[in-house]
Amino acid sequence: MPDTLVLIFIVGILASILTYLIPAGHFDSQEVTYIAEGIEKSRTVIDPHSFTYTTDGEGELVYNKIGFFASGGGIGLMNFPFEGLVSGSKWGSAIGVIMFMLVIGGAFGVVMRTGTIDNGILRLIDKTKGSEALFIPVLFLLFSLGGAVFGMGEEAVAFAIIIAPLMVRLGYDGITTVMVTYVATQIGFATSWMNPFSVAIAQGIAGVPVLSGMQMRMTMWAVFTLIGIAFTMMYASRIKADPKLSYSRVSDEYFRNQDAGDQNSRWNLGDTLVISTVIATTVWVVWGVVAHAWYIPEIASQFFTMGFIAGIIGVVFRLNGMTVNDIAASFKEGASIMLAPALLVGCAKGVLLILGGGSTDESSVLNSILNGAGMAISGLPDVVAAWLMYVFQSVFNFFVTSGSGQAALTMPLLAPLADIVGVTRQVAVLAFQLGDGFTNIIVPTSASLMATLGVCRIDWGDWARFCWRFILMLFVLSSFVVVGAHVMGFS
Repeated sequence: MPDTLVLIFIVGILASILTYLIPAGHFDSQEVTYIAEGIEKSRTVIDPHSFTYTTDGEGELVYNKIGFFASGGGIGLMNFPFEGLVSGSKWGSAIGVIMFMLVIGGAFGVVMRTGTIDNGILRLIDKTKGSEALFIPVLFLLFSLGGAVFGMGEEAVAFAIIIAPLMVRLGYDGITTVMVTYVATQIGFATSWMNPFSVAIAQGIAGVPVLSGMQMRMTMWAVFTLIGIAFTMMYASRIKADPKLSYSRVSDEYFRNQDAGDQNSRWNLGDTLVISTVIATTVWVVWGVVAHAWYIPEIASQFFTMGFIAGIIGVVFRLNGMTVNDIAASFKEGASIMLAPALLVGCAKGVLLILGGGSTDESSVLNSILNGAGMAISGLPDVVAAWLMYVFQSVFNFFVTSGSGQAALTMPLLAPLADIVGVTRQVAVLAFQLGDGFTNIIVPTSASLMATLGVCRIDWGDWARFCWRFILMLFVLSSFVVVGAHVMGFS
């Protein structure tokens, strides 16, 4: 399997070829308002009836052809990695997510340097012998709930840093860590009944009462979460019985080496203060996300503060002989671990820039693909149209992995299209959230996925070899859910 960076470059070449085959087009934008949590909110979305292909002065279709290289800040095949790395803002991909990864990697590098996490894991293993399997369902349930309630995703990266060595020492592997953290959040994200960053926005844009259909979605969340737990536990039990079956056995060597080097399970007041700081920060961040809609800048700042405080505690109590210089060194070392996945995030963003970057009011290939998919669906029978809405959202999520961003792009098009083909708008929203959420588990353009794989030291190719069966199962089950919801008239 080629390296992830090689795969992304191949996708970049294919995206460049599309710019020669598909003419550029654009939509006009419009402002829509909706009520969420008793507050009127607004969002800029596309006008689905405004699409036009871009033409030149002679009336010929315009193709935004991507060349080998572009100067002046443009996009070319050989400079899409750089342009992707510096694109966006502190609020999102790519630069915001990259800096978020580096900061939390550094912060947890300081925490790990104190030795508190290593010693805590040793004590936890010693006290829970015989019941280690309970960690998997409990963690999976908690992370799935986080994804459902407040759209947890990026936050899973921080927890994976701590949980990865625990899982390896319990006899499992890095793959299990990704399943109980990031994958669990996406199960919750995809089946949520109240996620403010996806289903609530999609319902508002589609003109459906926000948070309606809650009972059906809560049942769906419970079923898919149980399926995820069962799949993860079956895999984990196989790995514990025969570690050679692990898809991440080679990369897990890093955590096994850590295990071999630990000879004692020291625990003192300093360790208690460090672990209390980590727990308090976690609770504080969750509260901030739920109560004040904190996002990347605020979360990164809280974790940086956590690392700073943990470092001071380590110096005062001489944990692992820490000095002030060790705080700086461990921060840099922790950040360096995140550098490889950060590069992948930037390069993946560069691929999207080749296709237009997701801007609706600027001419792009992505807009033409969006419009073409809508036209293709409009002439089909209602059951097929409902299912293809789900398929389209799953594929489109490769290009726009942001839940709110994808809702703003696709729901204004699919909501009126649902009326035309005889599908309820509630089903259209259901197709959106399932397609948007589940494919986040495998698409290499997902910054959160690549970051989680990075901290667990798992190559995307190895991850794809493992999870394709799980993704296929989710796709089949989701197809039944969408079609069944349409047949039952879910509204």
